[in-house]
Amino acid sequence: MFSAFDTRMMARALQLARRGRFWAAPNPHVGCVLVRDGQVIGEGTTQPAGGNHAEVEALAMAGDARGATAYVTLEPCSHHGKTGPCADALVAAGVARVVAAMEDPNPQVSGRGLKALRAAGIAVDCGLLQREAEAVIPGFIARMRRGHGRVRAKLAMSLDGRTAMASGESQWITGPAAREDVQRLRAASCAIVTGVGTVLADDCALTVRAEQLDADALALGAGRRQPLRVVLDGALQTPAGARILAGTAPTLLCHADGAPVPPHLAAVERAELPHSAAGLDLAALMPLLATRQCNEILVESGPRLAGAMLQAGLLDELIVYMAPVLMGSNANPLLHLPLDSMAQKVPLAVSDLRQVGSDWRFTLAPAG
Repeated sequence: MFSAFDTRMMARALQLARRGRFWAAPNPHVGCVLVRDGQVIGEGTTQPAGGNHAEVEALAMAGDARGATAYVTLEPCSHHGKTGPCADALVAAGVARVVAAMEDPNPQVSGRGLKALRAAGIAVDCGLLQREAEAVIPGFIARMRRGHGRVRAKLAMSLDGRTAMASGESQWITGPAAREDVQRLRAASCAIVTGVGTVLADDCALTVRAEQLDADALALGAGRRQPLRVVLDGALQTPAGARILAGTAPTLLCHADGAPVPPHLAAVERAELPHSAAGLDLAALMPLLATRQCNEILVESGPRLAGAMLQAGLLDELIVYMAPVLMGSNANPLLHLPLDSMAQKVPLAVSDLRQVGSDWRFTLAPAG
């Protein structure tokens, strides 16, 4: 069904799609390649929200796309949002064939774009490099299929599994390369979640710091937008002057209903979450972030919140940076997990392991 040339062109479209990971949200980052007579005549990547989708970008580059084949990493949209339907644009341009890597999981599209193309007499094939295409936009797919985005926890630890000294001192466990890598994670995230305990202990800003990004990331637009900073603060204890409230990055304080609002937080955006004696309902946070179209959610917190998120089944991945240092038995553990027997251990599957500077980065998912 698909030729070696088709595969090569779709692989190029996937390269283009990855370029948009720092700016396309809440839209999925998509790549498109237009080919005629064996030659590439146009390429495109999804632009920041409100801008052109990948297909329109590629058509603009081509100028004349009559008789061309369009290779697209996601089914062309068929609905009106901030831009017009890409399926209509391809039809109007006289494209002869469309090869899509996958159907759009968005129920507003979900096959309708492909159907519209076929109805216009365009040859349509779907499913080329589908697994690779799904790996490019996992957060968008998760939000469309289950109602909330992908949730990952970023953690840093010593070789003996410690994250901070008993005094709270934690800077810096890992080296500069790992910290730069974290900035990329932040730049690709829609929201960063932390707890008020971390705010009080570290006075963290949780912003993307352009000065810590490498030239390649900056060239791809990392740092153009700041993710939403979400603080789980049941009693609204975030202090005046906290760095999490400063700057242009948006901040959302999630608190228990009925919590008194201090004057210095009156102008800060807030949202109530259900709560119990155990604290805020973490599961209720997910649909809240979905209403804000958050595809990629990064948790940067202390061991208690990260452990609670894991035990609640809310983490899709753990990204753990391990430094070749020992911090000793008095230091704090990676996660607060009150387990008493081997039968309670939490199995994890390693999907990636690589060296980052002098440290190691593990990407793991809860097994089963």
